[in-house]
Amino acid sequence: MRLPVFPWDRLEPYKKTAAEHPDGIVDLSVGTPVDPVPDVIREALARASDSPGYPTVWGTTELRDAIVGWSERRLGARGLAHTHVLPVVGSKELVAWLPIQLGIGAGDKVAYPQPAYPTYEVGARLAGAEPVAYDSPREVDPDGLRLLWLNSPSNPTGRVLPKEELKATVAWAREHGVLVFSDECYLELGWEAEPVSVLHPDVCGGSHEGIVAVHSLSKRSNLAGYRAAFLVGDEAILAELLRVRKHGGMMVPAPVQAATVAALGDDAHVAEQRERYAARRSALRAALEANGFRIEHSEASLYLWATRDEPCWETVEELSRRGVLVAPGDFYGSVGERHVRVAFTATDERVGEAVRRLTA
Repeated sequence: MRLPVFPWDRLEPYKKTAAEHPDGIVDLSVGTPVDPVPDVIREALARASDSPGYPTVWGTTELRDAIVGWSERRLGARGLAHTHVLPVVGSKELVAWLPIQLGIGAGDKVAYPQPAYPTYEVGARLAGAEPVAYDSPREVDPDGLRLLWLNSPSNPTGRVLPKEELKATVAWAREHGVLVFSDECYLELGWEAEPVSVLHPDVCGGSHEGIVAVHSLSKRSNLAGYRAAFLVGDEAILAELLRVRKHGGMMVPAPVQAATVAALGDDAHVAEQRERYAARRSALRAALEANGFRIEHSEASLYLWATRDEPCWETVEELSRRGVLVAPGDFYGSVGERHVRVAFTATDERVGEAVRRLTA
């Protein structure tokens, strides 16, 4: 088994250059939250901190209730029961280990969009399966295709798949017996488009057969450090994953389960965080465009997909000399080699400093 070089290691020399700026680095490369964890969540975590016993892999009844309620309220999903949900230890571990947990291996194919979050490919390679990057999912040869990843809103491009496109893809996958996992971790961060879940009745026809949605609290609730995520969808698939994960000891810590219940039950903190991100996004977009960048897609998520029609590493190098660090587009596949991904997850002060440097 051979895995690609961990992409972020390649960025270290440019990070060092950016850090030498007299006014400090502005790190817009990794989309890690920097704002405080909301009080309602921290209080729930503290109340549950005396948790000496093992948590369950399936989670508490309260957690499953919260996931079902949020999925119905926010995604428009219908007919959900506890058997349709499963908590996971952050979405990245799920993406990386899902093919193995599903029994996918040599001779099987795992398809994912391009450009894309690199862990889709890594998950396929860890399982010994063939990774297949696609432009259009319905153009993939279904022979041997066991798992089809969708990602809307997209990381890195921020592209949102229209409802009709999702509907057609779900129908195609069902026709060919292909399992669909839809990574929807940025669904609550739509700016110029309203993202739709694969579980919406207009997409799935009211049936969860063959589809699972992946959701995370890392970005919408500033909980990346908590590793709080969950799956919603086909109960037969989730039952099999639950059995596997019980054997593997993949348990969300009990205090994090309690915090997740609080996070899913409170919409106010999500609205407040959206306002912060909207202001940062607007300021950075204007500054990038004033600096000769063209912004493509980017109608949702926490990133601007930007290009000056030059090799991405030239852009990274030039910006690093100004003390601004961004992610090269080829981290996400060769089709991104002339783009950079600019995160707007830095503090207001650092975003303001980036704007100053870009427009100076």
